[in-house]
Amino acid sequence: MKKYHVKLNQEQRQQLEREVKTGKSPARQQMHARILLKADEGASGPGWSDEQISEALEVSLSTIERVRRRFVEQGLQDAMTRRPQPERPQKRKIDGEQEAHLIALCCSEVPTGHEHWTMRLLADTMVELGYVEQVSHKTVWETLKKMNSSRG
Repeated sequence: MKKYHVKLNQEQRQQLEREVKTGKSPARQQMHARILLKADEGASGPGWSDEQISEALEVSLSTIERVRRRFVEQGLQDAMTRRPQPERPQKRKIDGEQEAHLIALCCSEVPTGHEHWTMRLLADTMVELGYVEQVSHKTVWETLKKMNSSRG
């Protein structure tokens, strides 16, 4: 049993039909318009079931349910447009200048008491020298692996 019932008024229906006929909007937006037009249970709508819409438009039932829910809860405009994506963390943890310091550090003499540079030692030294506020040994490893560098 459907939880969210789509009932379009005449103005909304005309807007969606224009959206589909012009074909100038993104494919996702056009698909959402088609879903809403087929799901319309108003006087001029066909009122198709989710299964019928899924088969006709080749779209999943969960997408249909999501479009219905967004239309009922937030309105036509929100059901048509893509939700803004959350901010993503910065992909690079070490920038170009910090990479240069890391490479220079790798090529420098190993501190006394150590045989060779380890990832943890490199990370700790980068912090001690003030090149970065904090950095993990894994980030150092990924940076050096990306550059095909040797630890010396």
